[in-house]
Amino acid sequence: MAVALTMARMKLAVLRHSFHGTRAQMAGTGAVLGVLLAAGTVYLAFAGPDLLAAGYAVWLLGWMLGPVFMGGGDETLRPEYFSLLGLPPRRLATGLLVAAFVGVAPLVSLGALLGLLVAGVRLGVVNALVAVVAMVLQLAVLVLLSKVSVAVVGLALRSRPGALTSGLINGALLAALGQIWVFFVVFGQTGVPAAVWYLPSGWGLLAVRGHWWALGALAVLALLLLGAWAALIARRVGAARVSAGGRRPITAGTAVGAVVAKELRTWSRDLVRNHQFAFALSYALCFTASPLLLGWDAMLPYAGPVFVVMAAAMTANLYGTDGTALWLTLMTPGASDVRGRQLAWLSAHAPVATVLAVAFTAVAGGPWPPVLALMPALLGGAAGLVPLISVYALVPGTDPHRRAGNPLRTSEDDSGLTGLAYLMLVLVVLTGAPAVLTAIRYGWAGVAVGAASGALCYWGLGLLAERRLRAHGPELLDVMRTGRRPRTTMTSRFDQLSKTRKTVAGWCFGFGAVPLVPQGVLAAVFVSDGMLRHSWFLATYMPPGLRYPVAAAFVLLGLAMYGMGVWVIRRRPAPAAS
Repeated sequence: MAVALTMARMKLAVLRHSFHGTRAQMAGTGAVLGVLLAAGTVYLAFAGPDLLAAGYAVWLLGWMLGPVFMGGGDETLRPEYFSLLGLPPRRLATGLLVAAFVGVAPLVSLGALLGLLVAGVRLGVVNALVAVVAMVLQLAVLVLLSKVSVAVVGLALRSRPGALTSGLINGALLAALGQIWVFFVVFGQTGVPAAVWYLPSGWGLLAVRGHWWALGALAVLALLLLGAWAALIARRVGAARVSAGGRRPITAGTAVGAVVAKELRTWSRDLVRNHQFAFALSYALCFTASPLLLGWDAMLPYAGPVFVVMAAAMTANLYGTDGTALWLTLMTPGASDVRGRQLAWLSAHAPVATVLAVAFTAVAGGPWPPVLALMPALLGGAAGLVPLISVYALVPGTDPHRRAGNPLRTSEDDSGLTGLAYLMLVLVVLTGAPAVLTAIRYGWAGVAVGAASGALCYWGLGLLAERRLRAHGPELLDVMRTGRRPRTTMTSRFDQLSKTRKTVAGWCFGFGAVPLVPQGVLAAVFVSDGMLRHSWFLATYMPPGLRYPVAAAFVLLGLAMYGMGVWVIRRRPAPAAS
């Protein structure tokens, strides 16, 4: 117990000294969102037990998939730090489990589990007492499931078949969560299948409602997961890396060709990139194919575009994942590294995306103009944005040969990687907006617009990235080596803002994508396809004359929010009184 308490105090001390500046702002924004979600979950306790069970199932999926998608989860304390102490695996796992309860995410989840207490109080005193025990056990199960999931994926990433398999499974699960409304409709109009009661997330609620066996089941599951995690920790700490076998030598006639060959070899050998590729492919296939359960194939043709957008989001920190190998690029000024990486990215993703788009559009019987307009626009936009965002908003990564026992952990800044991924999602979608809107309005003319915009984004954004890399290469290498960012003009201005302006800027940048993309661009696409009264897209519920105006208004609102955020940061502070 002393070891567990010591680790908890260590975790608390690290968090207390690391939450400052931008990281503290992002953590605060995440905490606010988490509290809102937790409050909504507690509200479900008053709406009905079925809805509360479904809500806890979503929390379970979030704990299992969130860390995998966002870079390996919280590893403030790593097992490798304690490898020389000689602690038994189960004792080490217990200490790390206690330390895992220290943080924002467990606290927010505990708030969501207050719904069990509400349900228990409404049933009686004994049920309320059971609810208190169930809350603790349920939180332990959530945290342990998250740890075991990350450990299993990390173990799978040590082999190519495991990396591909874990990517396919994780992509399918996240896509199913994104299309949960389909399964609600399939299982009945209530939207809550009976199976949610028998998932581990529903056992606490079963115990509160008088099924006492569920409380024991939670305790047994927690012990089993703790044992599994201890075994995985022991294997992680003692595992040795297996190098790839011999490969045919790479030859290239030009400097750009050498970069392309090097990148393609990296795409074939780096298990993290294998995982990311499989994840994006699985997500695109499952997300667009899920409505087939309802006999609706209108989303199937967009598997290719969805794959491009998700692949760009997964590779947003392209230069950061290479670590300090950036010095090789800086010492070879004659090589156009950016152009080579663009060609390699297209070579790895464009064939698969094109096959998906053409094949599934043929199966669904159209619509050809929007899909064929989107493909070149998104491919060119993604190939231009991936290196551009990577050099302008580089997140310091870990050198591949120094990655910890958790291969998903490619950087110490999880919030930075997550922010880059979401930013890339928004920007890549925006590069396809002119083409798809033209195709909706003027048909085949959108294909020409898509080809032109894709070529322009590929050339222009790549040129900006290349100039940035040449002008600020030494600074980027210093960031990669030390992990400390230079104080840019924008950062300095942000630090000088008052708390009110920082909050306004944070909310504008954090939530501007909501009206811009789903309620604006996607809603307009759904209206054009005749998808009315669809999910939470407000424009699809409007009368015919207001559908496009409402979608356009949301687009303008999103752009206005981003503009407001930029204006708040760039506005010069008032001069101090003499």
